[in-house]
Amino acid sequence: MKKISAHEIALSAVACALATIAMTAGTLWSALLFTGYLLGSFALMLPLAKNCWWGDVLAYAGACILTLFFNGFRIWDTLPFIVFFGLHPLVNALQLKFRINRWVAVAVKAIWFDASMYLVWRFVFGGMTNSFAFVDEYILPIILIGGTLFFLVYDRLFFRCQGAVNVLVNRFLGKK
Repeated sequence: MKKISAHEIALSAVACALATIAMTAGTLWSALLFTGYLLGSFALMLPLAKNCWWGDVLAYAGACILTLFFNGFRIWDTLPFIVFFGLHPLVNALQLKFRINRWVAVAVKAIWFDASMYLVWRFVFGGMTNSFAFVDEYILPIILIGGTLFFLVYDRLFFRCQGAVNVLVNRFLGKK
């Protein structure tokens, strides 16, 4: 196991703090909810720029726990970040590290995204009696078609964002 430098520890702590702030703001102000997921995911890219895998895992876990503390344990608002958005940058980095076929990885991640969104739908709206009948009836096709199309764009943009984060972090902390 490689020795973790002070820069990597600090980068992981900053990532945890930024992800927690973004997620807390997103969960407390519903208009910013998806923005909180995105900014939290962007923040978790910071340790990955220096290939600090454990730092990213700890930043993710810390951000999830702290966000739950700060938003009054509103799990239904934090659940999409916990099951997908927070882990997605790490999965992308591991895909590149282990050189997994791009198309296989996209298919597996799309299934993961669709399953996550279905889980969130059932968890959040499953107990409601006044939910939309049309959406309840056709939720699987809606998620499979709409969710997969959204994910394909989202995944491509996230790879580009990780490249930009890598450049910025290497500029500030020096090349590895």
